[in-house]
Amino acid sequence: MRKIFLLAMLTVLGTTFSNAQESSKKTKKAKTTVAALPKVDGAGMVFENETIDYGTIAHNADGNRQFVFTNNGNKPLVITNTQGSCGCTVPTTPKEPIAPGAKGVIGVKYATDRVGPFTKTVTVTSNAEGQATKTLTIKGTILPDAAPAATKS
Repeated sequence: MRKIFLLAMLTVLGTTFSNAQESSKKTKKAKTTVAALPKVDGAGMVFENETIDYGTIAHNADGNRQFVFTNNGNKPLVITNTQGSCGCTVPTTPKEPIAPGAKGVIGVKYATDRVGPFTKTVTVTSNAEGQATKTLTIKGTILPDAAPAATKS
């Protein structure tokens, strides 16, 4: 009788541990899929960052930055226009359609010959479902040139 009871307990414990491992595997899989982008029916556009902070940079420093985005839809994304809020902000647009799941880049060049704080926008027009236009922001502060040292006569 003891052997039968012991065998029954081992069977129950073995089954319990086996099921516990399977559910923990399912939980791990669920955690990895949570980070995925939400899918859109049509073209979609999700930016890694919608604001670029240049921080404090030197006068005439490199003003080039990039907005990286992903097409989270099931159709190609076509960007038809990008427009800076002024002539000092010049965006560049991908010419080819962005395939579903692929990444794209919108380049922005800010004219760093202007001193002081700035906040500018770039308006992106595309065929993205639910957001035909998207506004991106760049900001920062440009320091004036260092004062030249006084010369002795």
